[in-house]
Amino acid sequence: MILAVDVGNTRIKAAVFEGDMLFETFVFKKIALEKNIQNILEKYKKTSHLVVASVSDVEKQAFISFEKTVKIHFVSHKDAFPFNNCYETPKTLGIDRMVLAAGATLQYPNQNRLVIDAGTCVTFDFIDENDNYLGGAISPGLRLRYEALHNFTAKLPLLTLEKPKHFIGKSTSESIHSGVVNGLVYEIDGFIEDFKAQNSKFIIILTGGDSEFLAKRLKNTIFANSNFLLESLNQTFQYKIKND
Repeated sequence: MILAVDVGNTRIKAAVFEGDMLFETFVFKKIALEKNIQNILEKYKKTSHLVVASVSDVEKQAFISFEKTVKIHFVSHKDAFPFNNCYETPKTLGIDRMVLAAGATLQYPNQNRLVIDAGTCVTFDFIDENDNYLGGAISPGLRLRYEALHNFTAKLPLLTLEKPKHFIGKSTSESIHSGVVNGLVYEIDGFIEDFKAQNSKFIIILTGGDSEFLAKRLKNTIFANSNFLLESLNQTFQYKIKND
């Protein structure tokens, strides 16, 4: 069994796999990292590998405390990936984006893929049908947009995510919800249309914490899977084992 762990900007997501079968997913705060990992390992005693993406040095030390229990692997740029990295600055490409690109390449072979990860930031990553990772875009996520309006203006309130009543807001709060939510939806649809103009056929994968909220509002047909990064992390590790 494999315990896949993604350390995000605001929280940690984890999942237990056996082969490609997903047994259970977990979400918890960084402050409770060691306790939660310990609980998962006690529940799934057959876990042999702990695979981790996106860690700082501090978090790395927390994971190393489990090295007597399981084999630990921190995904890095040195690992084998199933795509050609055509990024002009390949070492600056985030591990999370590389894992998502790997998952898209392995799960959807021989086609153009656009992966959209809607979390703290919204990332767009494009892998062509010949398995070339061509790059993408990075944009503020929903929470960052709300916080920016509050933090960098004098009087706008800090709001939490809410479905806009209408695209024309009739109050300051309604206007903020419309601007934040509809603005990001229009942005994503705009990126997709630009990709369509250059590529006649491609698959769109939407993942991340806000994926389900956004999927209902997008014009384009997409595959929404909030667990895609964890599934990709598991598949990337299995690919590494086979190709090392």
